[in-house]
Amino acid sequence: METQLDLNEQMKIRLDKIPAIREAGYHPYAERFERTHRPGEADKLPDGMTGVRVAGRIVSLRYFGKLAFGHLYDVSGKVQFAAQKTVLNEQFDDLKRLVDIGDFIGIEGEMITTKTGEKTINAQKIFFLTKSLRSLPEKFHGLTDPELRLRKRYLDLIMSEESRERFLKRTRIIKTIRDFLDENGFTEIDTPVLTNKATGALARPFLTHHNALDIDIYLRIAPETYLKRAIAGGFDRVYEFARSFRNEGMDASHLPDFTLLEYYCSYWNYVDNMNFTERLFKHLLTTINGGLDLTYEGREIAFGGEWPRYSFRDLILKDCGIDINLFGSRETLMKEIDKNGIRFETDVEIDKAGRGTIIDLLYKKVSRPQLINPTFITHHPLDLSPLARKNDENPLVVDRFQLVVNGWEVVNAYSELVDPIDQTERFKQQAEARAHGDRETMEVDNDFLQCMEFGMPPISGWGMGVDRIVALLTNASTLRDVILFPLMRPEN
Repeated sequence: METQLDLNEQMKIRLDKIPAIREAGYHPYAERFERTHRPGEADKLPDGMTGVRVAGRIVSLRYFGKLAFGHLYDVSGKVQFAAQKTVLNEQFDDLKRLVDIGDFIGIEGEMITTKTGEKTINAQKIFFLTKSLRSLPEKFHGLTDPELRLRKRYLDLIMSEESRERFLKRTRIIKTIRDFLDENGFTEIDTPVLTNKATGALARPFLTHHNALDIDIYLRIAPETYLKRAIAGGFDRVYEFARSFRNEGMDASHLPDFTLLEYYCSYWNYVDNMNFTERLFKHLLTTINGGLDLTYEGREIAFGGEWPRYSFRDLILKDCGIDINLFGSRETLMKEIDKNGIRFETDVEIDKAGRGTIIDLLYKKVSRPQLINPTFITHHPLDLSPLARKNDENPLVVDRFQLVVNGWEVVNAYSELVDPIDQTERFKQQAEARAHGDRETMEVDNDFLQCMEFGMPPISGWGMGVDRIVALLTNASTLRDVILFPLMRPEN
């Protein structure tokens, strides 16, 4: 195992080469290089093509007398190059004397295929671009420490093809969703990250201070209320890929900062929205994975067929025998939960939690972990949904659905509440719960209420954790594996 002394010695050797690079007529940190192709593109060019100019990081280099072979890499892929003393003359000696694995170089040459069948650039000229001062991790072991892979993601990308493919796939997933929304009449807009009110979801916010205005502000927990303002202003269908922030726990399926996709559509209800959601996901699976089945950590998940739909009450009743409609207060509900021997493992203060929060904890305990294939959960209790529309037939529940896959809530959707009188009353109820210590509640947003008073059309919309979808489609065990640079504690 390399010691710090070994690493320091390696850096000194590389540093000592910089004056020699200059003396040989190169710049150790070049200004630019004009390419004709990226490494992954050059690997597909026909033999005999000349004037091919490719640049990248050297990830392998080996010498056989007056012949050398190496590989240039970037995120597009790798391409082999061949360097011959008889062609390059003094440049071959410069390569051998001055260049190390990890350096960036440019190659100009002709495409050939070697006897082993590998596409190769036969170098006719070499351009020195950047001297690397640190050695890359050893090729065959790479980065085996999971924490180091997260902290040094740039090294993980260099050493791991799986990691590169995962993040390229993330980009394709987002593009596929964006294209589908655009093709269905949606308009992408931007909403504020810094907000006066932490609204749009039931979550704890990050609080900061705006020095110029001398006011406390929040990092947004969701873009919802601003997207709805846009609908009130005349936009028909809107969406945003919104970086959002929630000052809560971290685990394999939760992060404090994450990418949230929200969209809203005028004149839809939640059933229209469910139907569209199923279409979107089936399109996504087919486009990205080539079919409607995927394997996640050895578990088969089937997205085909018609997805089942359960009411919130019926699902909990099926899974633990408790009919939440029979218990109208938090006290009677908790008594029934205790009677059934159900215990919660949570950082929520149960003694201060309202009935809605307790129902949510019960669902997450007895029902959600069992939902593997895509399942719609509908008709959540009113207590849980301060921004959703009451059901016309049963005013104790709302027209809402969640899409659950592999025990993860990946979509949360409503027929949106557009009645300002109803909304005002619900904000008051949320404020009362907050006053009694329930921090999982929403603040009163008077500006949003005023917007509603000017009138909103019927609306349905949803929010989706993009990182969870990427994790499912790339078989990543935690959300941090699909975030390029996740937040971590500082190194000592």
